[in-house]
Amino acid sequence: MTASLGDLYDSVMTAITTTAGIVRVHGTERADRVSLIEGERTLTWGQLYERAQRVANGFAALGVGVQDRVAFLDKNGIAHFDVFFGAALLNAVSVDVNWRLAAPEVEYIVNDAQAKVLVVGPDFVPILDAIASSLRTVTKIFVIGGHAQYDDFETWLSKQPAGDPGVEAKAEDVAFQLYSSGTTGRPKGVMLSNNNFFALLPVAKDIWELSENSVNMVAMPLFHVGGGGWATAGMYEGCASVIVRELDPTAVVRLIAEKRITHGFLVPAALQFMLMVPGAEEADFSSLQVIVYGAAPISEEVLRNCVRVFKCKFWQAYGLTETTGAVVNLPPADHDPNGPNKHRLRSCGVPGPGVEVRIVDTDTMTDCPQGAVGEIWIRSPQVMLGYWNMPEETAKSITKDGWFRSGDAGYLDADGYVYIHDRVKDMIVSGGENVYPAEVENVLMSHPAIADVAVIGVPDDKWGETPKAIVVRKPGVEVAEQEIIDFARERLAKFKCPTSVTWIDMLPRNPSGKILKKDLREPYWAGRERRVN
Repeated sequence: MTASLGDLYDSVMTAITTTAGIVRVHGTERADRVSLIEGERTLTWGQLYERAQRVANGFAALGVGVQDRVAFLDKNGIAHFDVFFGAALLNAVSVDVNWRLAAPEVEYIVNDAQAKVLVVGPDFVPILDAIASSLRTVTKIFVIGGHAQYDDFETWLSKQPAGDPGVEAKAEDVAFQLYSSGTTGRPKGVMLSNNNFFALLPVAKDIWELSENSVNMVAMPLFHVGGGGWATAGMYEGCASVIVRELDPTAVVRLIAEKRITHGFLVPAALQFMLMVPGAEEADFSSLQVIVYGAAPISEEVLRNCVRVFKCKFWQAYGLTETTGAVVNLPPADHDPNGPNKHRLRSCGVPGPGVEVRIVDTDTMTDCPQGAVGEIWIRSPQVMLGYWNMPEETAKSITKDGWFRSGDAGYLDADGYVYIHDRVKDMIVSGGENVYPAEVENVLMSHPAIADVAVIGVPDDKWGETPKAIVVRKPGVEVAEQEIIDFARERLAKFKCPTSVTWIDMLPRNPSGKILKKDLREPYWAGRERRVN
């Protein structure tokens, strides 16, 4: 039965403690204020709330209930928020699928999430057509813009009844489920609860100066915590969000002036490309107040140029999907390239409110002395509930007393600043996207000419680093570099695929048989202060 607003709110409600509360509160209290802008299209908070209600009631009629998953595959757009908030009003969970993935990867995630509904954007109909017959739990498919076989999402939405279904979520219920790349070849569903998000959202105003009057640019992919999480931080405050469907540096430079953008989150590669746009140095960035950057290391040269050109406050944010995004922040005061603390530009900052960080020697499982490199461990209310249906992987990542093992290697200085040095795990970060070598190696090993293979990250001026395959060929078999690359691209997202191949007679291994990737990486990283780029 549909609850009335009177049932939901005994008085004017200002406290927001769940993702559904964001659209309920602002859809009621700020109904006429702008919520979303995408191109020439604008939605008020009241309109967004009504659309979310219609989606929620439509989903409920399709059998979507509490904590059920619905999957979404499209680039950034208003439809994401229709589905996300519609699911939230039912206390269901929207699973945004990385649209850069290949069809088999999308199929795996939708099946793994046990999604009941799948909403697909027009650009990804070929992927849908390739996987539809293999989807085990999906009972209803919508295509944005229509399809000969499936209902058009917008037409369906318009026919659903309005009215908030009135389902309330608990603090420990899952609010987001985002998929990380697979450390062992299988992507993992990171379960982030309302508690996780609302450990961070209320302090976003103090940290990043977001407010109800901000104009927040949502430019990073919404399937990432840096995209979806950042958008949620602005929407929690009730501000207007400007959606960038796909990041074009030239268009973003123009958009900032046109929409009077005040805030934005960008990865270093995007900032670097924006600096390269002709006329960027003369562009109008006067509306900018704060740019937050993260998801990959940034070079000091790019950072210095950003501070000079954009002339706004910069915050670096370090975190992971598993920590609901930012847990360590480098404040604007530490971004002065000529100041007394300019050495801090090499750090990622200090722990945020409620966040504990320790550096652990993983051989002895004891804390490292100040300045010594070890694995970065994090304890915070922001640490995920765990990995969906992967209790063993969860146990490997979160200790019994609540410390999350990041897989990043770093150290703490005397002032408590965190410095990233390397990765304990083999993960590669290419243009802000995580690439796990095991996943790529598993695919490459199925090539008939490959006897053995190791994938490592090597420096790249454009993307920070890219994957390189080091291949042992089977005896008497010839294979070209491009053939290996093309083989990977047929089976994996392009950003995961090797950009180069090196041939080797035998991979170096330790006595237990583990590949010595440190030795393989050394020639490519020699002379660099950090083994991340």
